[in-house]
Amino acid sequence: MKHNRQSKILELINEYDIETQEELAEKLSESGFSSTQATISRDIKQLKIVKTLTADDRYKYAASENKEYRNNAKFYNILKETVIKIDIAKNLIVVKTYSGMAHAAAAAIDAINFSEIVGTIAGDDTILLVFTADEIANLIADKLRKIV
Repeated sequence: MKHNRQSKILELINEYDIETQEELAEKLSESGFSSTQATISRDIKQLKIVKTLTADDRYKYAASENKEYRNNAKFYNILKETVIKIDIAKNLIVVKTYSGMAHAAAAAIDAINFSEIVGTIAGDDTILLVFTADEIANLIADKLRKIV
C-alpha cells in the first residue's frame, strides 16, 4: 500500500503543478488513496520531494534530483522485505534474512555500493559483510538498520 501510494505521489507531482500537501491529498483521494496530512508529510520526506520554482514564480513539488536515492530505493525495499536481524562482531556484520532471501539482500547491499565493504558472502538466510575496522562495521550496521 505504502509503495503504491508513494508511486502515485511521484506520478501526480510529475503530471500536475501541486503546491501544497492539501492539494496532494486531494489528488491522492481522487486517485483512490485516502491519506492523512501526517502520512503525506512522511511520504514527502521519504521520497525526498522538494519544492521548485515554476516559470510563473510559484513553487510546486518535484522529485528530487538525487539520483542516488532514486536508484537505491528499489534496493532499500528489497532489504526492508528480506532482512530480519543485523548483528556486529568486531569488523564483521552478520545479516539474517528470511530463508532463501540472502542472495537477493546481498545483491541489494552490493548494488547500494557501500565503498567501506571489503567483501560480501551470502548463504541461504545469512550474509556476512567484512570491513577493515570495527568502527566502520558499526557505522554501516547503523545505516543498514535505518534502511530496514
